[in-house]
Amino acid sequence: MRPVHIAPYETVVRRAAGGVTYMTSPQPLRAYPSKLTERLDAWADRAADRTFLAERDQQGEWRRLTYRDALRRVRSLSQAIVDRRLSAERPIVILSGNSIEHALLALAAMYSGVPYAPIAPAYSLQARDFGTLRLIFDRMRPGLVFAAEGAAFERALRETLPGDAELIVSASSPEKLRATTFAELEQASAGAAVDAAHARVDGDTTAKVLFTSGSTGRPKGVINTQRMLCSNQEMIRATLRFLGDEPPVLCDWLPWNHTAGGNHNFGIALYNGGTLYIDEGRPTPAMFGATVRNLTDVACVAHFTVPRFYEMLMPHLRTNATLRQTFFRDLKLIFYAAAGLGQRFWDELKDVSIEACGEEILIMAGLGATETAPFAITTAGSTQAFAGMVGLPAPGMELKLAPVGEKLEARVRGPNVTPGYYRDEAMTRAAFDEEGFYRLGDAMTFVDPADPARGLIFDGRLAEDFKLSTGTWVSVGPLRSKILAAAGGLAQDVVIAAPDRDFVAALIFPNVAACRALCGDDRDTLPVAAVLAHDCVRRAFQESLSTLAAASTGGSTFVARAVLLEHGPSAVKPYSPALQFPGM
Repeated sequence: MRPVHIAPYETVVRRAAGGVTYMTSPQPLRAYPSKLTERLDAWADRAADRTFLAERDQQGEWRRLTYRDALRRVRSLSQAIVDRRLSAERPIVILSGNSIEHALLALAAMYSGVPYAPIAPAYSLQARDFGTLRLIFDRMRPGLVFAAEGAAFERALRETLPGDAELIVSASSPEKLRATTFAELEQASAGAAVDAAHARVDGDTTAKVLFTSGSTGRPKGVINTQRMLCSNQEMIRATLRFLGDEPPVLCDWLPWNHTAGGNHNFGIALYNGGTLYIDEGRPTPAMFGATVRNLTDVACVAHFTVPRFYEMLMPHLRTNATLRQTFFRDLKLIFYAAAGLGQRFWDELKDVSIEACGEEILIMAGLGATETAPFAITTAGSTQAFAGMVGLPAPGMELKLAPVGEKLEARVRGPNVTPGYYRDEAMTRAAFDEEGFYRLGDAMTFVDPADPARGLIFDGRLAEDFKLSTGTWVSVGPLRSKILAAAGGLAQDVVIAAPDRDFVAALIFPNVAACRALCGDDRDTLPVAAVLAHDCVRRAFQESLSTLAAASTGGSTFVARAVLLEHGPSAVKPYSPALQFPGM
């Protein structure tokens, strides 16, 4: 194992009446700043010329922003925010994706104590209608809206932009909407008013509002305070101690409108004086080439991302010697979350690291939520972790396992937990139990019930589970993980279907590249539909599902009917009726 400075894997366990278990880290949480922008001030003073952010320009070269320049530009933007009298009642909405300008405006909002909300670009650029975007604007009531490519966002903005909100653009301008350029916004000269505004920001100040759909599809605005962001970064640093040993270098694509990219990864770079390369790629066939190019350039200390990223990267690691050398040169940690990683692929990651550098790289998983900023539970430090395991609570966190039906629900309390939902008191009250623990909605089981200190295994989302017509509960999360593991890399994701039916069914999103590899000499010329209809592919899926059925303990633990989907999931358009199961 490559040496890595990391906290011990340990916990304190307390059993209580009613089958409730409490777990905490024995390591106390160290002091942390009252606001995240204190770290920007500190690094601009201590490492002024170090690159903070970098992104590709139109010529493909890295455009770099130092800590000194970042602070100077943030303060100018903060003055513009103060001049416009933006506030908690007139916040900022950011519609476009990751960029240096996005980061500067977000930091300026935090510097001046004005909440901002980064919104997924798909709600503006891909939606057939703009109902969700309109709901978000109604909830936020912004005084300023940023859309980098004004022309691209014009259709959405013409239908949803509040009449009293100022539109800011950094590239193309819309034809029929009045807009201020980002360069104009930066022309303000920072003065005493900026210092006064920054001094008023404290741990209770709302830094941002992150919108998640939740189980109902209605957007929930999760309040993220400065205390949440700062305490969570200190929890991460207390666990992943190597982050404090030298400035971390990251190259990351995760969107900043999600907590993993915008809080966890962006925060790691800023909090520890590191460098974040903004990856314009995505783990999709059309965009992953950009990611491979960037990772061939940038040697990272760690990767914090989703399993799909590693699955798509694996063929390139095996065939591209230059990429392999750069990828493993400084790497200390492979982290995944947000979805399950099959044990077979976990083992492949270990094998390729040993082949590449002669050392095994630590693989770490965890579980958190937008409401926990997000770091909460982690396998870090465990020498016996495996796929599906989520570990133990981080320093500063209290974890409560409470019986709900036949399962144990994970609930958390700590300085990194949200105070509630933006302008939604009813949803806020429902989110917490009688002791003030936030209900994650995730079920857990113990790796070893006789020894809770070995950690926890994810046991599905309570809201996802359903009953068959027989009255038998289907535990969706574990079944989904078993299907993915049995498919051995052929499946990208699975949706479990058929509540109140006689048997379990599944919608399978195939890994088309892996399926294509089974199709023989003509594999490169076959369209996707022909690949999925190929005898070898159908047979491979049939064998994997039959193996799962043979090991099942009843009708709720195997899939009786499945369909392979030619097109991937979409957040903005419905599935075609042709994909429905016949006879169901």
